[in-house]
Amino acid sequence: MRMVTTPFRETARVASWFHAMSDVTRLHIIDLLAHKERCVCELEQSLDISQPRISFHLGVLKKSGLVKARRDGRWIYYALAPAALEQIATFTRSMKPGKRPDRCSLACCQ
Repeated sequence: MRMVTTPFRETARVASWFHAMSDVTRLHIIDLLAHKERCVCELEQSLDISQPRISFHLGVLKKSGLVKARRDGRWIYYALAPAALEQIATFTRSMKPGKRPDRCSLACCQ
């Protein structure tokens, strides 16, 4: 029997992307960052939620690789990570039915 060839590390990375995007607040943050980079105070005003809560959500997004941070003096600016977004798009395009039958380990696909 053939084994699935998707490396665990890649699968874990994909899971972290979808976990990061599974929260409404984080999706709002992603939407705001799609327009331009922003500091926490801008996100706080736009979303009307506390700074610690925004920082928590930004931490999840950073850990997943969807968001990157840039320090400018005392301020930290957050922006979307274009490479990660492109990788997500590539991954989702590859998940069409019948697109990757060589990766299935079930006998029916052999």
